[in-house]
Order: sequence, then C-alpha cells, then structure tokens
Amino acid sequence: ASGTMRLLDPRETARRGLDTWIYQVADPPGLDLTQNEMLGRLASLGFRVNPHFRRLDSFEDVVEFIREWEGKRHDLEYETDGVVVKIDEFGVQNQLGTTAKSPRWAIAFKFPPEEALTVVREIGVQVGRTGTLTPVAQFDPIAIAGTVVRRATLHNYEDLTRKDVRVGDTVAVEKGGDVIPKVTRVLLDRRPPDSPPFTMPAACPACGEAVVREEGEVATRCVNASCPAQVRESVRHFAARKAMDVEGLGDKLVEKLFDEKMLTDAASIYDLDAGRLAALERFGEKSAANLMAQIERSKGSGLSRLLFALGIRHVGEKAARLLARRFRTIAALAAAPREALMAVPEIGPNTADAIRSWFERPSNAALVERLLAHGVSGEESGPAEPSAGALAGKTVVLTGTIEGVTREEAAARIEQAGGKVAGSVSKKTSFVVAGENAGSKLDRARALGVPVRTWPEALREMGES
Repeated sequence: ASGTMRLLDPRETARRGLDTWIYQVADPPGLDLTQNEMLGRLASLGFRVNPHFRRLDSFEDVVEFIREWEGKRHDLEYETDGVVVKIDEFGVQNQLGTTAKSPRWAIAFKFPPEEALTVVREIGVQVGRTGTLTPVAQFDPIAIAGTVVRRATLHNYEDLTRKDVRVGDTVAVEKGGDVIPKVTRVLLDRRPPDSPPFTMPAACPACGEAVVREEGEVATRCVNASCPAQVRESVRHFAARKAMDVEGLGDKLVEKLFDEKMLTDAASIYDLDAGRLAALERFGEKSAANLMAQIERSKGSGLSRLLFALGIRHVGEKAARLLARRFRTIAALAAAPREALMAVPEIGPNTADAIRSWFERPSNAALVERLLAHGVSGEESGPAEPSAGALAGKTVVLTGTIEGVTREEAAARIEQAGGKVAGSVSKKTSFVVAGENAGSKLDRARALGVPVRTWPEALREMGES
C-alpha cells in the first residue's frame, strides 16, 4: 500500500484500487463517545469501518471471539494475522497511557503462522551489498498467507547446516509475522536417499573471485569491491531514504539502469541524463524531470548521510552522524588515523579498522573523488563538535510524546548540544525528558530520583528559547 501511494504515475495508483478500513481516531475530540460508539459514528459519516468489530464484556468473550476468527479468517476477502483488543472507554485509555512503543489500552493477538509443505528444487547463493553470500532455497510454488511463495533465504551457512536443507527435500515453510518466508524444518522421512549436503561455493557466483570466511564470523564473503552484485546493492543502498534519499530511484529502476548500462556505481547516478531517462519504456519526460530534481537535491544531503550511503562496514546512521560531527569533512575523515577514529564516542576498533580499510582502497578513494566532482557535499553543516555543547557529558532519556517534535528530531537536537541519548533510565542518567503519555521510564526516573524535564525545560537547558 505504501509503495502504491508513492508511485509517480497517478494512473497506476488509481488502477490498483487501494481501499482501507478505519479503526481509530487519533486524538479523539472531546465527545462523550466510546471506541465502539466512535466506530458507529464514523460509519454514519461514510467512512469504511470493518463490520466485524464487537464490544465484549469479559475476557472469556474475548477469547471466544479470537477462536472464532482464527477459524473464519480465511473466509474474508483480505488477509489478516490476528485480532486487536482495545479498552472501550476513551477516558480509561487516557489514564492507561502509552509506553514509548505501544499503547497500554490495546493489545494484538497474533494467529499462529500458516505452514505449507513444498519440495526444494535448487539452493542458490545471492551476494549482498557487503559481499555476504546468502544461500537461497528455490522450491515448488506454494500459497501462504495470501501470496505465492517460491523462495526463502537460509540466512547463512550455519543456519543451513543446522537445518540440513538439501535439494530434493520436502520442507515446511511459513511466513515470519505473516511477511517473510522461512524454512522451519525438513521432513527427513521424505528425503531422497541420494541427496548430498549443500556446500558453500569457493568462488563468488557473481564475479568468480575467491570467497573468505573470517575467524569468529558465520558469514562467507566476497571481498572483491568491484563485484557486480555488490555494486548493484550498494547503489540501491546509496539512493535509499535514510541515505541520500533519491526518491524515485527504487530497486526496479536501478536494475533497469544497470541493464541499460546507464549506471555503473553510486557516482554514476550523477551522470544520468534526463533525455536518456525519458526515452526509457514507461518513463516519460515528467518522470525523468522529477528524478533529476531529486538527484540534484541529494547533493546537499551532508556528510553524515553520505557516510551512511557509502555503506562502510559497521558504520550505521548513528556512527555516521558522530563521525561527521567530529571530522567535519570527508577529506579529514579519510586521513584520520585509527587512534583518532577510536577517540570518537562509540567507535570501537572493528569500526575504526573498517573505516581505514575502506578509505585505503583505491577504488573507493576514486568513487569519493567523483562524487565530490559532481557537487555532492562532503561537509557537515551541523555543530562543529557535540562535546562542546551545553549538554556535554550528560545522558538524556526520552519518554512519551514530545511536544512539537518527533522523537528522532528531539534526539538529534540533544546530540547537537553535546548530550548522549540513551534508551533506558539508570542512576547515571542526567535527566529524563517526559512528554504526554510517558511510560515506565518516567516511573523508573522518579524511583531513582533522576530529574525530569518537559521539552521546553530541556530546550532552555540546551540554551534554546
């Protein structure tokens, strides 16, 4: 559904015929209604409300309702994986409040995942962005939870060895959370007598280079940075929303542009031409212009996003942000010795070694040069050094709904002021920022005597008005 809403062609969105049920009103107005009555009111106003909701008076009735629909769920015209149970009175909902992740006034009961049997016809190996080789079982098509499934990843060689999946095996497949297909077990009594165990290849299936398995790791990797499979995955990662956020450059288009030889690596994104894009099948001038505008906009994303987009091993979003604020430019980071990297909070020896190894590889240095030559920003525009801010040396915990900002925005501003945002409250916590519907973290802060601030109070402590 979210992918359909983001399509650039509204005709395709309309053709897919999205529909919805309305289950909840955010911040319900001050009406003397219950959840049950609110759904009735919504239906009377013309909203589509699921007709199967029911108000129940006991836990026994709830259990019976769940059992009823566990048996009847396949009679529906859509897929469902469970039942949500809510407190009816809005006043009681408000009293119960929410934790950081979920409401205390509602709970989801998940039905057991569906399981189907099929026969493994092939075990292939796919190569990921970091060169990790992942075995993939290809099997006879089976219908599970509303979709036809033909393949499932086996995670790594140890997982495959533990399950001992072989070509010709009859296996049980289910969808984890009714989403991700996975092989759960092998029916050994149906195994062909002559089926050999699977072994990982000695060479990368995408480029032919020898693969390695480092001591203490379960993953087998291709270490060839020019491996075509890795390059394609790295471009997808580079353009992703949390990286350079090139909207419109999705997986299928990346694949097509590689096939058309219009993409070769991440820097080649900035070589794309509107005329050639418009000539692609089912693309057109408007789509090409929109994509070129997104590509141009991405150049100003800043160093932290660029570092994350480059896909350096062990460097996630947070590490990229910390490194960008400390070193300020990609040139300074590339020249930083191991000791200077490890001096950054939360950057350990493995991450420091991975950074040094990445920048010392000539192909990576050339990639960075090309990106900068295209006008991609290699500088950080945020505060020069978090440790110099008003919250230097302080640890802050967020809980509840923060007024006027998202949790991510609040955390970023605390870090810009030199503070560290933690996920749990301890005696070392400097203070807790509590918003509406604050959860158990607020209770723990009070029990430990940790100071509690509102968001405006925290802003004043950061030196903001």
